[in-house]
Amino acid sequence: MSEVAAAARVSTMTVSRVLRTPDKVRPETCRRVQAAIRKLGYVPDEAAGALSSRRSRIIGALVSTLGGSFFASTVDGLSQTLREQGYQLLLATTNYTPEIEADSIAAMLARRPDGLVLTSTQHTDMANRLLKRARIPIVELWELPEAPIDSAVGFSNRAAGNAMTEFLADAGHKGIGFIGRSSPFDRRGQLRRAGYKDALAARSLHAPRVASVAGLGDDPSAGASGLAHLLMRWEDTTAVFCASDSIALGALSEARRRGLRVPDDIAIAGFGDFEMASENGLALTTVRVPGFAIGEEAARLVLRRGNGEATHKRIVDLGFQIVRRMTA
Repeated sequence: MSEVAAAARVSTMTVSRVLRTPDKVRPETCRRVQAAIRKLGYVPDEAAGALSSRRSRIIGALVSTLGGSFFASTVDGLSQTLREQGYQLLLATTNYTPEIEADSIAAMLARRPDGLVLTSTQHTDMANRLLKRARIPIVELWELPEAPIDSAVGFSNRAAGNAMTEFLADAGHKGIGFIGRSSPFDRRGQLRRAGYKDALAARSLHAPRVASVAGLGDDPSAGASGLAHLLMRWEDTTAVFCASDSIALGALSEARRRGLRVPDDIAIAGFGDFEMASENGLALTTVRVPGFAIGEEAARLVLRRGNGEATHKRIVDLGFQIVRRMTA
């Protein structure tokens, strides 16, 4: 600070004011101090500033995976909205594993973030204790838990699974299968499967036809093996609802390898409405979810709560939409 003050021909107090309250310093002086900082190659010590202000201006986010496109739009919405307010995003992945999430929560809290955003609502006992004792805003995403730790932003995965299955049934399909992950940690996939089963029961169609594939990622090979399993066990299957667009991509590829016409011989629907599902890509019938808006709303919510503003809605439902294209 002394070197910057000497280079800018001001006092160290003026340098401090430029860094902390630039609106209270003459613009010409601000420009001179900032020019000296850049010339000398210094950056402000945010850790020291956080000790005095009790604000780190960092929001931590724990994301289940960055593979595929599942949470990419949510991270974009979160990061962009925080950046506009002068906050930075500290990001970590958990690979859908509660134990990794618990360790990551502890590591994040050690850096004194002003809030935490989580894409999971399944936490270990240790993680729950850490989150409840943190005394910072916590926002859980992509689900609507009945009792969130603090706040939640998302949609009903179960209702979305039900709606897509109803859509396929309304199109005249009598044999509808489901392809999803077998992991007990993939709660969102489990909820979509539950919605699928709800729709079958309501229509009195048939017993659930489920292909549960191993693994946690969004690998299209899961869709290929899942469709092969469904058709081997239930030859009269005419439609398949996949737990993600990536899984649907694999199912589409397997159908074409078998010489099946989509949607004439078999209809295929996905979940997410990612870029590859668009009209210029797979033209995939899918469930559109507001990923970017979820990130935006989470950022606004965590900042409002951090500023002490009362929030009337602890659970924000942003809904979903069935998008019909060429595959169903």
